[in-house]
This record gives sequence, structure tokens and C-alpha cells, in this order.
Amino acid sequence: MATRRAFLRTLACAVPASLWPPGAPGEAVQAPRAKYWVSGASAGPACRTCHPSAGALDRAHVHDPQGVLCQLCARNCAIKAGGSGRCGARANVNGELRSLVYGRPAAVHVDPIEKKPFYHFLPGRSAYSLGTVGCPLQCKFCQNWEISQARPGDYGSAFTSAEDVVRSAESRGAPVIAVTYNEPTVFAEYALDIAEAARLRGLRLAMVSCGYMNERPLADFCRAFDAIKIDLKGFSDAFYRAVSGAALAPVLRSIRQVRRSGRHLEIVNLVVPTLNDSDASLRGLADWVMGELGPDVPVHFTRFFPNYQLRNLAPTPVATLARARSLAMDRGIRYAYVGNVPGHPGNHTYCPTCGARVIAREDFFVLETKLLNGRCAACGSAVAGVWA
Repeated sequence: MATRRAFLRTLACAVPASLWPPGAPGEAVQAPRAKYWVSGASAGPACRTCHPSAGALDRAHVHDPQGVLCQLCARNCAIKAGGSGRCGARANVNGELRSLVYGRPAAVHVDPIEKKPFYHFLPGRSAYSLGTVGCPLQCKFCQNWEISQARPGDYGSAFTSAEDVVRSAESRGAPVIAVTYNEPTVFAEYALDIAEAARLRGLRLAMVSCGYMNERPLADFCRAFDAIKIDLKGFSDAFYRAVSGAALAPVLRSIRQVRRSGRHLEIVNLVVPTLNDSDASLRGLADWVMGELGPDVPVHFTRFFPNYQLRNLAPTPVATLARARSLAMDRGIRYAYVGNVPGHPGNHTYCPTCGARVIAREDFFVLETKLLNGRCAACGSAVAGVWA
């Protein structure tokens, strides 16, 4: 018998713009018009508008005036009327791209900012964290696959406006709102509206992303958000294609763009045994970070635990993570961390000049801070980050 999720996916192509996803009884919320797309109708005979990578199109090609090209992520999905993009979160409704996840959070929690992880952005603060369903990637190790690989309608979440999100964050005493859990790219319109509402109330914004966003929408995120963490899942295109169903180049492009924007940036590399844990891969990543971003971008090497479609692998040996951190620091990276290993000395932040421990952590919590106005209390050297 088909599962509810599989059944709903078969219906996705026939879903009208209204009443999707289902909300509270009697609720009728229109799936809003998406941003970042072009229609076949507006393209006219200029086929390269919707097929930018095509060579000479086949003579049998028939222009689809109701087709749309989503320009949000690097997949650039061409979507026929009634269809949805690879992420499942955006659908072509009568020749117009609609967001099926706007206002529909599937997960909401208040977390320590360190859990994202951000170690150099407002340490010790709480982050009101939310995500919807959908993702442009299909990572075999995803820890949030229940929502990232889900589709609209799998969760019966009630409509929550951007203003309601901000009010809820304030009521929980969280000075930061983080878009996370699944990939915020797929709910870009919602995330940007939340950011606009949060700014008016003096809250800070953080995003946890896979970095698969195209340049124009990412520029909007860089203007709206204070801090962006990007998962650099491995340092080879072969790894990305085999394990995440994606490509490496768009992620590197996004990381460069965030760095150039001046927004606070941190990078996470989940170290997966036998797949991306070779010295060559780890050195290549560290060398790229040093060459493209400089020594002050924090890099987290986090421990893999068996999950989703990679339950056959063992957890990452702690010695492998310590080696990765050591390789990065030998390459000149000042702030390299060991993640998902409580109690490890690689969880702490050290002054890059005198070596004093300036932030002590246990799990996701700050135990002690020895920073004065962003400087080491022992020697007075600046420590890169956003501290207030």
C-alpha cells in the first residue's frame, strides 16, 4: 500500500494555488507568488531565457508559454504547468510560480546559537529557529531528512505569518531568528519577509544553508541577514554528486559571495568516514578557505553519525576530526573547531596571538567568556567575530 507521502506526491501536479498545503479548519490561504523566476510567456521565442545551458535546440522543440524557469537555486528547474521543482516547495500554477511552503513552518524550536553552529556570532544567545519542508539537495546523511525530503502537505502546519514569527521569538526572549533545519533557499520569500519584520523589532537574523542558491537571491539574503553558515559538505565534485546529488562549484561560488558581502560567515564540514576524510580532501578544503576567504573564517569539522541512507558507516573517529582541525590550523586557519564531540578541547575558542582560551564551551553552551570588546582579556588582541 502506498504511503501518505507517496500518495501526496502523486497529487502534487494537480494542486490548485489555494488551500495548499492544508491548514487549520476553515483556513483558506493562497499560495503566494514566488520570486526569482521567468515565464515562458514572457520569454517569447527567446528559448535561451528558459534553457540557458542548451546548445542548438532540437527542431522538434515546442515552446511552452505556460512553462516557467525557477531561478532560485543552482538547479534552475524548468517546470511545466502543474508541476513542481526538484525541491517540491515551488510549483507552476497556470504559468505562474507559487511558493507552497510560505508561512508553513514544519519545525520550530529555541536553540542555543552554538547549535547552528555559530561560534563567533553572539555566543551564548538563544536563536528562535524554524524551517519548512523541502531541499534542493538529497544528502544521504541528512539528519533532518524527515522534513528536508518531505513535500508540502506531509505536515499539517497552520499558516504562520512573518509578523507572528517575530512576535513568537520576542515572547520566547530570543534576540536572534535563525532559518534552518531544512534548506532556507526553498522558502526564500518567507525568510526574507521574516527578516524584514524582525529588523523593525531590532532582532538579528541568521541562516544555515547548503549554499546552493543563485547569486541574485543570495545577494538579497546577504543584505537581509547578519550571519550565514554554509555547509561545505566535501571538497570534490564527485563527492557532491554521489552523496548529495548536486555539484560543488555553486557552493564555492556562494561562499565567496557571502564573504565578499561582509556578512559574518562560518563554514561546516561534516567529516564522513571513507567518503571525504582523506588528508588530500581536508588539506584541499583548508587551502581553498585560506586562499579565497582568509584566516579568520571559522571552520567546523563535525562528527558524522549514521543516519538516513548512510546507516552502514561508523561514526567519525574523534582522531580524524582532531587531524582535520590540526591540518586546517597548520594551513593558517585561526579558528578551526571539532564539532559534535562534547568535552573536546577543539570546541573552545582560543586567542590567535597568545593562545589563551577566550570562550569555553560544553556541548552547545558557553561556560566562560574572556573577551573584552571583542579582544582577548589576556593580551588585548582582536578576535574575529560579532560579539555584541
